[in-house]
Amino acid sequence: MTTQGRSYRYYEFVMAAFVTILICSNLIGPAKIAQVELPLFGAVAFGAGVLFFPISYVFGDVLTEVYGYARARRVIWAGFAGLGFASFMASVVVALPPAPFWQHQQAYEVAFGTTWRIAGASMIAYFCGEFVNSYVLARMKILTRGKWLWTRTIGSTIFGEAVDSTLFYPLAFYNSGIIPNDALPKVMLVQFLAKVGVEVLFTPVTYKIVNALKRAEHEDYYDRRTNFNPFAMKV
Repeated sequence: MTTQGRSYRYYEFVMAAFVTILICSNLIGPAKIAQVELPLFGAVAFGAGVLFFPISYVFGDVLTEVYGYARARRVIWAGFAGLGFASFMASVVVALPPAPFWQHQQAYEVAFGTTWRIAGASMIAYFCGEFVNSYVLARMKILTRGKWLWTRTIGSTIFGEAVDSTLFYPLAFYNSGIIPNDALPKVMLVQFLAKVGVEVLFTPVTYKIVNALKRAEHEDYYDRRTNFNPFAMKV
């Protein structure tokens, strides 16, 4: 079965949800560092965005599972463009000279003044991680013959988030003075486990969304003849 030429009722809505969560979790979440007490681990500090960014992987799984890798690829590119524009807009707005009577420039810089190094690292890590996630899920769907959805949603997230965390933290913070170099592996591990944990918790929700979309769209795509080149745009 091919999706070429087909129209879908909910594809654009899933795309909009994916891009919205991606931009918000990267633009709003990182400005706040939260801390919670966990059994065995003690006090654990983390960027607030880590609670919501993994949800973009949930929607990435839904897109690939229902519509196939090629259509998920378009959404990943849309997210990449949206994230790039949001980072550019934030940098321009922060750089504009404030009016003399406006006293909130410093707070605005804290919230939205992400350096281009961090923004660039985020975009590179997102791009690679999402494509790995989508590729692994599509391949696992063939191997499992469409059974055991949880194995490919969680399995693909493990690979995708591993790539994302491994790329982002060294690119963003190595020799930056923000996070000590010797602390980077621990931070990466905690963030990776947290992101995968969110995916596991959302597994029942993922099942419901996937099953509902498959029924509504009359689609359950298998990527048997798909070109997995991330730079190809043809569906």
